[in-house]
Amino acid sequence: MSSNKKSGFSHEVIETNIGLMIVLSILVISFAGLVQIVPLFFQHSTTVPTEGVKPYEPLRLIGRDIYIREGCVGCHSQQIRMLSSEVQRYGPYSLAGESVFDYPFLWGSKRTGPDLARVGGRYSDEWHRVHLRDPRAVVKESNMPAYPWLQHASAEKFDVQSRMRALVRLGVPYTEEEIAKAPEALKGFTEEDAIVAYLQGLGVGGRAAAAEAVSRGALQ
Repeated sequence: MSSNKKSGFSHEVIETNIGLMIVLSILVISFAGLVQIVPLFFQHSTTVPTEGVKPYEPLRLIGRDIYIREGCVGCHSQQIRMLSSEVQRYGPYSLAGESVFDYPFLWGSKRTGPDLARVGGRYSDEWHRVHLRDPRAVVKESNMPAYPWLQHASAEKFDVQSRMRALVRLGVPYTEEEIAKAPEALKGFTEEDAIVAYLQGLGVGGRAAAAEAVSRGALQ
């Protein structure tokens, strides 16, 4: 008399046992993900700053926090992909080494507004101020909300030293002298000044290295 007993891990057993299939699928996906992700922690291009990229100065660091607080990150990505259409529109594609000091990174994926990875230096400070206070005054079709209150809020209220010390623990090389002088760097500036400073620095430091990578047709 022949036995119809199924072996423990045959395809038939797995495909007819939904619980087992879920567990095995999770294991396979987890292993595949680790194989792709773990090497990045040791790869030079993802752990070493791109040439020209430096930690955020105090005013820009606060500007970045305000950018996150006001939800700008929800409508603007900061990652130019390796597509000719993106490079033609926004500039050299983004390199991983440009984001080594970003905690958290703000690459994003949603583009209700344009990508801002290389917006630094494209417009004047005054253009950014007008744009923040009344976006339609400079871009008629814009659906961006206005942020007029930023010009009246002081940037001095932020505890920039605690922020910098937290970043030091994550590997950002701020010195004790830089941390000690940070509050002085915020004196007399508004939240609007801070976010404009942040925007004006986006993509500037690594632009030359990224342009070189594009010209070579390969990532650094």
